[in-house]
Amino acid sequence: MVLPRIHKRVFSLSRMVTQLNHFLVFCPVFNEKPSIMQNPCFISVKVRSFCSARLTHQPKVSLPDSTPSSTLIASRVSRHARTEAQDVLFDYLHSTRTLSYLDAEHISKNSPHFVQNLLSKIDSDKDVTRSLSRFLRYNPINEFEPFFESLGLSPSEISSFLPRHLIFLSDDEVMLDNFRVLCDYGIPRSKMGNMYKEVTEIFGYDYGVLDSKLRAYENLGLSKNTVIKLVNCCPLLLIGGVDGKFVKVLQKLKELGFKNDWIGGYLSGKGTYNWNRVFETIDFLDNVGYSEEQLCNLFKMNPALVFEGSGRKVYVLFGQLLKLGLKMNEVYSLFTENPQLLSAKCVKNLLKAVGFLVDIGMGIKDIANIVSKHAEHMGSCSLKGPKTVCRELKVGRDGLCQIIKDKPLQLFHLVSKTKVKINEQVDRQNPSKHLEKTTFLLSLGYVENSEEMTKALKQFRGRGDQLQERFDCLVQAGLDSNVVKNLIKRAPMVLNQTKDVLEKKIDCLKNYLGYPLQSVVVFPAYLCYDLERINHRCKMYVWLRERRAAKPTLSLSTILACSDARFVKYFVDVHPEGPAMWESLKKSSNLS
Repeated sequence: MVLPRIHKRVFSLSRMVTQLNHFLVFCPVFNEKPSIMQNPCFISVKVRSFCSARLTHQPKVSLPDSTPSSTLIASRVSRHARTEAQDVLFDYLHSTRTLSYLDAEHISKNSPHFVQNLLSKIDSDKDVTRSLSRFLRYNPINEFEPFFESLGLSPSEISSFLPRHLIFLSDDEVMLDNFRVLCDYGIPRSKMGNMYKEVTEIFGYDYGVLDSKLRAYENLGLSKNTVIKLVNCCPLLLIGGVDGKFVKVLQKLKELGFKNDWIGGYLSGKGTYNWNRVFETIDFLDNVGYSEEQLCNLFKMNPALVFEGSGRKVYVLFGQLLKLGLKMNEVYSLFTENPQLLSAKCVKNLLKAVGFLVDIGMGIKDIANIVSKHAEHMGSCSLKGPKTVCRELKVGRDGLCQIIKDKPLQLFHLVSKTKVKINEQVDRQNPSKHLEKTTFLLSLGYVENSEEMTKALKQFRGRGDQLQERFDCLVQAGLDSNVVKNLIKRAPMVLNQTKDVLEKKIDCLKNYLGYPLQSVVVFPAYLCYDLERINHRCKMYVWLRERRAAKPTLSLSTILACSDARFVKYFVDVHPEGPAMWESLKKSSNLS
């Protein structure tokens, strides 16, 4: 039974070495830098009407490329004029062109370049509302231009996507239907521009096809939130059937004991993923000799290992070490004994340190010797450049090379970027408190003596035991610990709230508003707003909801993140008794 296992591993490792030779380069590799918005609901308001007119010729208003003159005009237009223009555009789209309230509002508020172009057609120093309303009455616009801009496409990209012989959105019913399927599912509108660029085909699916593709991923056991993240960063998954390579990754993670939605906590909308390479990375680490328990712990502590760059850095690192002359079993032993070296930060530091030694002219054998004995130190600190170090020490590269060969640990004392900063931090603080806080941050996945750790020590306020208490409060409320870790890294200020305040905000969310706890994962800033703002706005929203003036699915960000003026406009003035209720809420708060 042992021989087949050994034979399989040797075969897998040989295949891995062959793959490495295809893309390895002898240079350091740097990390690539990696909120889900729910749709706001309909709130009835009175809107102005325009005369409806349908054109069979090209519209007179078209989005031009930026020119010096248009930039000059933009600088002269007041904010008030732009706001009026947005309101007129909203009324035109909603009343005249009969777009839904949500569509018209999003387009008008998120197409600044198009709005600026509209203002250039009139005298913006006069009555903007009247002038622009009159202009639009006789000059229908190409609705695809502000529509695409509101989805996140840049003005320079829009022209290549404009359909020929169409100017009204309603003329492309199939595209609109697929757009609304994505909206209803929860895909942020601001992300759809990128989806349109990458996979325009999905906006041409027949009725019901796109929705069935989204549901197919839910049928794999993924939650809706995870599917939203997944298609945001990998819209190609919506082409064809369910992606088999992604399914293999999901199955492999499941074998290691991870729940299906674990993957959703680490997907980044700024990254793209090669699911075949991700699978090969996981399989490769399995063949290295890690047990299932070790692999599970490795991925929990360092999810970036397989998700950032789709695991490419793992291959690059192993390849670099093999090219230094280390034997395969030596490389395996090195990382089996020091699994923390496979964190994204350590991989980056280790590769940079190897590059540093190469730059100063050290021989391959000497580099291999230092790496095999001091890899842990090399992965824990970020080094300055060779020119800087030589200038500071007033030695040439040959002299620096000899110093490091004689005393390898001098490398980390002489050329570390973070040494001085960390020592200063320790000196300023009580050592025991600093240790407690550092221990807590290490548990979140920060790397000791790293730049990220230094920043985190400044961001998080409170003792280590207090931060742990606040962290535990979120976990006890029902959030997975890994989800909380990710949430905190996105919004560190969450842990600067006291435990009592966090409990009150969670209680308000669940028991008063009736929102699921997962809402804070989508919008962690909810936990950072003061209680007075939350109480005032949420009570006003609930009051409107009870009177059917607002739908019950409105996102937290829509309620809390908008300005006071906008809140009054859309949540107070929309009901005849709204202003009185709003004043009553504020007075009751002042009295208490």
